[in-house]
Order: sequence, then C-alpha cells, then structure tokens
Amino acid sequence: MNMITICGEGLVDLVPSPTITGEPHAIPLHPALGGGPFNVAIATARLGAPTRFLSRLSHDAFGTALYNRLNSENIDTEYVQRGAEPTTLALTSIGADGSASYTFYVDGTADRFVEPPQDLDTHIACFGTCSLALEPGASRYATLLHSLAARGTFIALDPNIRDFYATDAHRDFLHSLLPSVTLLKLSEEEVDFLGDTDVPARVITRGANGITLETRDLRIDVPAVSVPVQDTIGAGDTIMGALLTQFDLRGNGNPRALIDSLTADEWRDILTYAATAAAITCSRVGAQPPTDAEVQGMLA
Repeated sequence: MNMITICGEGLVDLVPSPTITGEPHAIPLHPALGGGPFNVAIATARLGAPTRFLSRLSHDAFGTALYNRLNSENIDTEYVQRGAEPTTLALTSIGADGSASYTFYVDGTADRFVEPPQDLDTHIACFGTCSLALEPGASRYATLLHSLAARGTFIALDPNIRDFYATDAHRDFLHSLLPSVTLLKLSEEEVDFLGDTDVPARVITRGANGITLETRDLRIDVPAVSVPVQDTIGAGDTIMGALLTQFDLRGNGNPRALIDSLTADEWRDILTYAATAAAITCSRVGAQPPTDAEVQGMLA
C-alpha cells in the first residue's frame, strides 16, 4: 500500500508563555500538541503525502486533543490505540537563539504501551524519539521495524536523542536497528553520540548551517534558508516529513530502490525542498509545518 506510516508518540509540550500573570516567580505555560513522530505525521500530511499514525494515545483531554488534531489533518488513525494511561508531557525551554530543550514526564504514560500490528501494510515507515527509548513499546517497535524491512519497506529512523535516554544502552539499541534502516536523520550532536553508522543514506541537520547528505557515493551540502526565526520547535521533524514526502512522490511505489538511483542534482532538489519547509516552520511559533503550496511558493 502506498502509505507513509509514522510510528511513535504524540505528547503535549508545556511551552513558556509571554503572558504576564502578576506572580513574580511563576512560569506561565501553555500546552502545545507535539512529539517528534506526531509532528512528522502532520508535516507529511500537510506536504501532500498519504499519512497514517501508529501510536497509543490517552483517553484524557490531552490524548483526545492529539487524536482530534490527527483527524483534522486528514491523517489515517486506524492504528491509533487508546488507553486510560496519562499523556506524556514535555516541559519546553526556549533559548535566546530560539532553540528548544525538553524535560520529559513519561512514567506510566500511554504511548509506551503501544502494541503495533505486525501485519502492517505500508511502503514507507518512520520510527524515532521517545517511543524507541521507553519499554515495552520500544522493543515492540523494533520488532515491527525489522519485519517491515524484511518485506522491502523503506525504513526511516530519527533517533531524536534526549538527555534522559542518551545512554550507552540506547546507543547499542539504535545500532541494532541500523541494518534495517534506509534513511537515518541525525543532528550534529547525534552524529557524535551514535558514532559510526552504515546506512544507505544519512541526512545530518546543522541548524543555520543547513543540511548534509551522506551516501556511500555522495556527500552534498545544502544551505539553510534565511528567515526570521521565532523558534526551532518541529524544524527537524519538518525536514523528516519533507524527505519522506519526496521519496513517496519520486519512488513510483518502491521508494527503497530510489536511494541508489538518485543523482546528485536530484538529491540537492530534495534537500532544498526540506530546508525550505524547515525554514517556514522556524518562522512560526511552535511546530507548524507548511503545506506543499507554501514550500513551492518560497522556492519560486
């Protein structure tokens, strides 16, 4: 089936608000729907690809808001399970340069108890972030990842390393996934964390310095697109969504085979599209990926 399936958590970011409360030591926060996989799903859908989300969401108010957002973005929710467990929360801090850092509250939350269907039919699947660090869901997703790869599915991996799982054990777990991975997306810091990798394509995001592609035959650098930055929340997720959308568009039903046939110019076009989409996200507050029309408009 020609479908991009995004596997992983949806959570709620508690984001600092500029609202003045009158309390001198208060930290005003407002909830924002997020999570790396959730943001990737919205990006792929807005950019025009058929998108499915595979996860477990709470029946609480936050989980219901996440579920309703997926449906409002025309994302297939057939494989979204629901449970009584609470929603994962991430306390977000924004730096002076717009960069975001996170503190997570994950004990007993819904997404870690996902039970993925092992007969999933999809031609592209994407995994990453907290969902690969929290058991028992992480091992279940790993089983699905390997099973899909064995059936010829294009596998994308975005580790999105956070402090609470930047461990040797998690590094070893990620390396156990790499033989089944087609596309690996990393930040510069994650390159240092993960060390040597051997995958068909590795995309490294460098913030204001752009994007780098490394394959077994090519290295291509594409500059970032200059915009006034509001914050960087969701920028990397937008890049992943844009890459997946481009592989879906260009892959003629077999995107995994496309990796080895792309020319340097074709890769440069794909990366420029992704960098442009990310720039639009950075120009907005919060993770608000653009539509394909908005990206095409900026490219023009």
